[in-house]
Amino acid sequence: MCRNITTLRGLDPAATDVEIEAAARQYVRKVGGVQTTSPRTEEAVERAVAAIAEATRVLLAELPERRQPPPTLPPLRRREAAARAAAQTPG
Repeated sequence: MCRNITTLRGLDPAATDVEIEAAARQYVRKVGGVQTTSPRTEEAVERAVAAIAEATRVLLAELPERRQPPPTLPPLRRREAAARAAAQTPG
């Protein structure tokens, strides 16, 4: 259903709280059909994001280590990697 949610298990270093919350927020937006919050939806969305982020932390802590790294990096890490690559490119 949520093909755009990146795999967080097996990252090195481990997934950060920011990455976990971003994945939870993507899930809540997709399932709830809410792209932006309004005063009517904000409280419910934020509660759901917090609950899903906590469940994700527990899940990641309880799963065994992956044998291989995830196939893609989370969006924040992709941006960081691109910035590093651009800084290393001469010219």
